[in-house]
Amino acid sequence: MDTGTHIVMGLSLAGLAHIDPLVATTPSLAIAVTIGTVLASQAPDLDSVLRLKNNAVYIRNHRGISHSIPFLLIWTVLITAVIALLFRGDVNIPHLALWTGIAVCVHVFSDLFNTYGTQAFRPFTERWVSWNIIHIFDPFIFGTHIAALLLWVLGMLDPAPLFITLYCLTIVYYIWRTLVHLFKTAEVAQLDPLHKEDDIYYLIPTVLLYQWNVVKLQADGSYTIGVMNRHHLQWKHQSVTSSQHEAVEHSKNHPNVQALLYFTSFAVADVEEIDKGYIVRWIDVRYLHRTQYPFVAVVVMDKHFTLISSYIGWLSEDKMNDRLSIDYSS
Repeated sequence: MDTGTHIVMGLSLAGLAHIDPLVATTPSLAIAVTIGTVLASQAPDLDSVLRLKNNAVYIRNHRGISHSIPFLLIWTVLITAVIALLFRGDVNIPHLALWTGIAVCVHVFSDLFNTYGTQAFRPFTERWVSWNIIHIFDPFIFGTHIAALLLWVLGMLDPAPLFITLYCLTIVYYIWRTLVHLFKTAEVAQLDPLHKEDDIYYLIPTVLLYQWNVVKLQADGSYTIGVMNRHHLQWKHQSVTSSQHEAVEHSKNHPNVQALLYFTSFAVADVEEIDKGYIVRWIDVRYLHRTQYPFVAVVVMDKHFTLISSYIGWLSEDKMNDRLSIDYSS
């Protein structure tokens, strides 16, 4: 989920913690638990500091080991220890650790439902797990959590029943979205007039509940990209596949492209020849926005495949030339 949603979920877990009688009756512990759940709801994303090194390192590692099984315990222990020191031991550590650990687990578990995915099952596998069910920013989840927090802060409802209701509603919402994803995945094959037995369909959530991006993987390895609005399927791009140009193979030696290929199995490369050489654009076909694929790794090379410039990250075509200082003239 996005940072804002993780923050409000951390605060709402502090409210839910009032079902714990000791938290509800001990003001100092309630404050400590609030600090713990908010910090724990953000801790797995501390790997964002890798942006300071470069985007390739960040993309290769974001939601990686920091979201892994060992780090569920590591974050819990570290945050609990720091808060216990701040409160000079004047808190019940097992209860603090319990709610801090729950917040860490909720962060990682909720990220599994997004398209970006996590390496949540490390050290057993480095596979990126993305269930493609909930958009990274879900207005319903964010809105209901904000509403519940306002009711709590304004003193209109007691936190325990309020947040029990909120999380029951959230669980039902996740189940409903999972079922919708399953039904829509089955439906899209029926709506596709060009459906073949070997076609595999991936539905990618958008911020709109009724709209899904659709990626169809065909037997020849090519993709067809479209949008599904309710019961209407519209294909946008047909037979999207990687160029066999020699420049594509050379681009794979660049760390930016290696990072993208490590992160996704939905990468497609396109080559544009310019006077000075070649522009190789790698896109992730899951991220269709209007008519563009903004998640890219771009390598500009001369005629001898020597690097001129490169970029990886989120970038529109309009800004790409400026960012890479591409000169189309000789």
